[in-house]
Amino acid sequence: MEIYLPFSHSLKEKRKRLVSIKARLRSKYNVAFSELDYHDKWQRALIGMVTLNNQRTIIEKTLNKIIDEVQDLVDGEIIQTTIKYL
Repeated sequence: MEIYLPFSHSLKEKRKRLVSIKARLRSKYNVAFSELDYHDKWQRALIGMVTLNNQRTIIEKTLNKIIDEVQDLVDGEIIQTTIKYL
């Protein structure tokens, strides 16, 4: 998930926002999160999420709920999302 954070004015502020979002979603859903790219950009983040299940529909529902919730939580917008199955 690539996120644009227009109101973030420092790396510290960006990380604070991301930590808050990750903590809230980690406690609600069974997923692991990591910031994958744009570590040195104040207003951009690429977040990777991983979850496991033997039913693809459950994974799709969970990830779609997360996307909707992130859109509500973030002071910005989701630029792009990609779902990969292995």
